[in-house]
Amino acid sequence: MFLVKPELGLIIWSSVTFLLLLFILSKFAWKPILAALKEREQKISDSLELAEKTKLEMQAVQAGNERLLNEARLERDKILKEAKEMKESILNQAKKSAEDETRKSIALAKEAIDKEKFAAMSEMKSAAATLSVEIAEKILRKKLENSAEQDSLINEYLKQMNA
Repeated sequence: MFLVKPELGLIIWSSVTFLLLLFILSKFAWKPILAALKEREQKISDSLELAEKTKLEMQAVQAGNERLLNEARLERDKILKEAKEMKESILNQAKKSAEDETRKSIALAKEAIDKEKFAAMSEMKSAAATLSVEIAEKILRKKLENSAEQDSLINEYLKQMNA
């Protein structure tokens, strides 16, 4: 038993209805639907292109940032190296200057010591000469006849001078 038997009339009217519906849809609905689909497809395509461009731009910006960061690190390292070199140079210069000043001070001190030593020696020679002259003068004043008395007198004067 067939529930639906296709009869010739039903097939014709179904075909006519279908063709009429197809004509009406093609006239009024297909063009706007296809236009909307094309527009949507274009928007999606444009969005994908924009996303790809944005992605490339972001990669370029990140690469630029990385490059700038590396340059900044190199510059920082260079500045630190120059600062260390400058510090060492200043320290070496200060040490050299201090050593030069020390050498000069030592040389001046040695020179002063030598001058004082020379002055003391001169003074001692002068004092010895004066003492000798005074002793000779005292001896001559007494006009001693005995050489033993002269020796005794000289020794006595020498003891007085040493004390």
